[in-house]
Amino acid sequence: MEEQKLIENLKRADSRAYDELYREYVEKIGGIARSYLGVDDVEDVIQEVFIKVYKNIKKFRGDSSLSTWIYRISVNVCKDMLGKKHRRKEILTSFGEEDDDEKNTIREPADELQPSDELMKMLSAEEISKAIDSLSKEDRLLINLREIEGMSYDQISEIMDKPVGTVKSRLHYARERLKGILEESLGIEGEVNDEV
Repeated sequence: MEEQKLIENLKRADSRAYDELYREYVEKIGGIARSYLGVDDVEDVIQEVFIKVYKNIKKFRGDSSLSTWIYRISVNVCKDMLGKKHRRKEILTSFGEEDDDEKNTIREPADELQPSDELMKMLSAEEISKAIDSLSKEDRLLINLREIEGMSYDQISEIMDKPVGTVKSRLHYARERLKGILEESLGIEGEVNDEV
């Protein structure tokens, strides 16, 4: 179904449109939830996102694509759940763990660093998935949105509510970290020349 027609049908509360929306987005929302929360609360996130879409679709003005809007809702739901978990943890332990507020220097990467094709061929899908899972939640989300969902930097910027330059910079370093993890799992050390 064409996006505009789907939106109109969703606004009319057409159950077939909601079935189609669910089929189209359930795995994608699940992927974002796993990026943020691991395997915990994925079903809760999916349910909460669809409830929010249902409640707010009539307010959707089309300033962005439907997918960008849904991804943005998904990220916000994940952030809310993380916030609740952190608050719960602080109450239970009576001392909170402060989030690392990185001092980010926005740099345009000279070129996109991606794990090489040869490296990817040497690893199983399970090993690659395990490597991605070991990244921070933001790195996992960036890799998921860019590499798996194939989103543009502009879309990711809108979803994450961060400037495009920041998205590019953080994605560059996320790829660098992923490459390091993949190389480590193969026993490939970064070649350092110690000759003087």
